[in-house]
Amino acid sequence: MDDSREAVVEGQAETVMLQYELAPVGRSILDSPDLVDEMESQMSSGTDDSKVFKDGPIFLRESLTFPYSYGLKFEVKLLEKGGKERAFAGVLANPPHTTRQIMQPETYLAGEQLPPMPVVEFKHDFKDYVKFDIGAMGEFDVAVLIEQYAGKKLSERLYPEWRGGYYYAARPKADTAAPLGLFYVSRWSSPEKASEFAEIYARSLAKRYKKVEEVAGPSKSQAAAVHPEYKVDILQGRHAWNTEEGVVVIEEQGDTVLVSESLDAATTERLEKEVFKK
Repeated sequence: MDDSREAVVEGQAETVMLQYELAPVGRSILDSPDLVDEMESQMSSGTDDSKVFKDGPIFLRESLTFPYSYGLKFEVKLLEKGGKERAFAGVLANPPHTTRQIMQPETYLAGEQLPPMPVVEFKHDFKDYVKFDIGAMGEFDVAVLIEQYAGKKLSERLYPEWRGGYYYAARPKADTAAPLGLFYVSRWSSPEKASEFAEIYARSLAKRYKKVEEVAGPSKSQAAAVHPEYKVDILQGRHAWNTEEGVVVIEEQGDTVLVSESLDAATTERLEKEVFKK
């Protein structure tokens, strides 16, 4: 999900509406941060009678509200830093290209350019598979994943440390009824943040599979990182689990985390060698 242009347009619409409503009382959106926060909170959680929305999958809820909540905050930040010209005509002429730039307006204002992630040789590595899907995992996707399995507070602290990611999903050519295999690589601002994400992803396995049994112990010791508002374990090195749909491997090296789910051992080994230059 990276529909940044929609977020800009909806954010501009919300900004104009709020400015119009505040004008009669002599206030503006820039001197009413409490109102912006209240609107963002209402958009994220829905109204008291919106039971269908509240009971919906978290990714769907967040996707629907993203243009209005993050888009509004993005526009407010541009108004603060560059005035009306930057927030309206300027951003339409030079729109943000990623959800990261919307979620963290300072990266857009600074003209941040993340270096592209090296990708594996998909045709060679997945020669025994039929492609199902391929794509980028942006900052928004990571934020929702972390929130789903570790809570919103941890998500808000960790997702800004994301620095890139992509996935490839496929099924074996020899057995198209087999579980869908997944290959996912993400890059982080530091080895510490990578190991925190690896732990959160590992934590999700128990909620996504009926059977989860670790079959390979930690290649490095696990430790606990204590932060002011919460405690989160870190997962370092290579770990593997047996599930009812096959083996799951999570490997952290440096600032990179590799995930392999339901792929055969030979394919996983090839991918590990490419990603980590073994």
